[in-house]
Amino acid sequence: MASLEDTDFAELIRNGESRTSLGDGLYFVVPKRGQAYWAFRYVLHKKRKLMTLGKYQEMLPRDAREEAILKAREIRTGIDPIRARKKAMQENIHTVNTLFEDWHKGNVRRLKYPEIPERVYRKDIAPHIGEFLLSQVTARDIRNIIEAITASGRPTVSNDALAYCKQLFNHGIKLDLVGANPAAAFNVSDAGGIEKSKVRHLTIEEVTHFFNVAYENSDSFSRENYIAISLLICLGVRKSELVEAKWSEFDLPKRIWFLPNERSKTGVGISIPLSETVIEWIQELQVRACDSEYIFPNRRAGKAPHMGKDTLNRAITKLFGHEAGKKKQPLNLMGKMNHFTVHDLRRTCRTLLAKQGTLGHVAERCLNHKLKGIEGIYNQHDYFDERKEALDQLSLTIANIVNR
Repeated sequence: MASLEDTDFAELIRNGESRTSLGDGLYFVVPKRGQAYWAFRYVLHKKRKLMTLGKYQEMLPRDAREEAILKAREIRTGIDPIRARKKAMQENIHTVNTLFEDWHKGNVRRLKYPEIPERVYRKDIAPHIGEFLLSQVTARDIRNIIEAITASGRPTVSNDALAYCKQLFNHGIKLDLVGANPAAAFNVSDAGGIEKSKVRHLTIEEVTHFFNVAYENSDSFSRENYIAISLLICLGVRKSELVEAKWSEFDLPKRIWFLPNERSKTGVGISIPLSETVIEWIQELQVRACDSEYIFPNRRAGKAPHMGKDTLNRAITKLFGHEAGKKKQPLNLMGKMNHFTVHDLRRTCRTLLAKQGTLGHVAERCLNHKLKGIEGIYNQHDYFDERKEALDQLSLTIANIVNR
């Protein structure tokens, strides 16, 4: 057991992962990852527990000792320090916003993309009920939320918002903060309705029309957006996989993009062959990136260092005569052409591959889809050469439309 006065905490941190007892239940913990911290270890009702007191950089040793002594006194009076802390935290949860913050902590650990429910909450739920006391929220408030979203032409988001409201207030019930869930009685028929499988893809005529309009309106549809749309059609990758890509993933001399496992939505990386046309676009982006580590750096100050997640969809939608948050809407420059989203470009890539005669299993691997059934289990061939030939042919078709 080390003494508080004689312990060299900096040396313990340099030595790596450890847990050092300093007496009276106080421990100095150096985790495998993250910052060193003070902890209090105790036994209550024959159960051994460890409670974090504070980070080493934010709490002096003598303060850690005093805190451990205080917790020991609580135990002698029958108080469980961990339960007391949780109760104190719950007492601070009195509005919907504070309930969301507590609920979202679990999402960060549980969900692969916790930013999605956070975005829906901040944009579509919080403006209606965020500042409400938990006891003030009624079923009518939930109905107002989902009706407002549905009326804005976003049925899928309406369904998502309803699901998040149910989860949020169920969390409140678990914490004994609310007695009933105001969203419980609603279902998808009250929100956006049962969602149909999306089938939208662009014909080659629509692709041509879109790029003509985008080119003629370069003041509102940037060159980076123009190239991004071209790449999405030619490569069939997902939006996030492209806009969050780093230069370190590309081997331009070998004309390969190595999409890593951790950035692939499926969790399985893939080597993507790059045609000569695609290489030219990427080299242009390299000049425009101005030494950024991302091929699509964020041009505006924001949380993300790369292109925003809504940037491309917002730019496309603006060409169709709608700009979110603006009272005066822009002109519809796309005419009678049906609206499309970025994800529809992935479906467009797959359709154009089929149209040019690419075999189904090769086209599926171009989209980084796992082959189905028994073939998917036993056939682990990556079809790189076949994919290269298919994507080269597709890029020539698109280049004739895009390049000017």
